[in-house]
Order: sequence, then C-alpha cells, then structure tokens
Amino acid sequence: MIAYSSNFEDFPHLALIHGNTKFDHTVPVRVHSECMTGDVFGSVRCDCGEQLHGAMVHFSKHGGILIYLRQEGRGIGLVNKLKAYNLQDEGMDTIKANYALGFHADERDYAPAIEMLQSLGIKEISLLTNNPEKLDAFEGSGITVKERVPIEMNPQKENEDYLRTKKEDMGHLLKRVRID
Repeated sequence: MIAYSSNFEDFPHLALIHGNTKFDHTVPVRVHSECMTGDVFGSVRCDCGEQLHGAMVHFSKHGGILIYLRQEGRGIGLVNKLKAYNLQDEGMDTIKANYALGFHADERDYAPAIEMLQSLGIKEISLLTNNPEKLDAFEGSGITVKERVPIEMNPQKENEDYLRTKKEDMGHLLKRVRID
C-alpha cells in the first residue's frame, strides 16, 4: 500500500498493489472512489462495495492495482452524500439530488489516479470500470487503456433505480440494470 497526499493529508489517496502484479505487462487497474456507506457498511443503495470486492477478487487471480481515491459521494463528501440520500428518499434520483444541493452530477477528478499510476511507471492498463468518464480521463495521459473490463454486479431491489440512472443518464456501460 502506498499513500499519496491529497487535499486532506489525514485522508490520502491509496494505491494497493497486489503482490503478483507484473509492471512490465498490461496492468489490471481499478480506480475506485471512496464510498463509506457501500465499501465499509455494505449498503446496497449503490453497487460500490460490491465493485470494490469484485475488483479485489479479480486482483487476487490476475494481480493488479486498486487506486482508492478519497472523493466520497462522487466528490461531494460524506455529509452532502447523506443529504443527497435524504432527497433520494423523497423521490429524486442521484443526479437531481446532487443538482438540488448545488453540485454537478459528478464532481470527481481522476487526475490523481493518473498521477499515481505514472509515478509507478505504469504505461498500459486493463481498466476495471463501467464509467465512460474514467476511460475518457486517460486520453492523452501517456497511459494506454488496452481494454475495459466490465465490473457489473447483479442489481438488487434497493439499487435498481440507481443503476438505471447510471446507465440511462450518465452513460455507464451496464447491461443489467433491472431485477429479472
């Protein structure tokens, strides 16, 4: 584990590198933004915790690097994320809730992840993501995304609407967004 300073020194961004990662090959990478509710407390309002766990399983088999960015709630912070949850409970989707709080739909910045990978000498990656904005972030960065590896989880009743919003309104590359 390598800690990289961020705006809040007590909460650095992290790079977790699996022991059998081969840096001279295409490196599997997951850029994951902190989600305390999903990652730590197992909330199923989102698919974040499941994606984190799925990436860790993938890395245990193939090696890889988890970039853990400290940008909770799509970059709006934990307190505002909880306020957004309250608005969602009143009927807003995740995007409208962020707008109602004065934020963009997604406030995250992927430049720190790119800088972290560059500092490790990574040139080619296999990116575990469904988010087209993460793919776009690597354009012109000097790091080649050789492939995108989907990291889809089975929808649950609690996150079905959330996943639909991610697919339909944010362009996430998801196939399964409803419970069959």
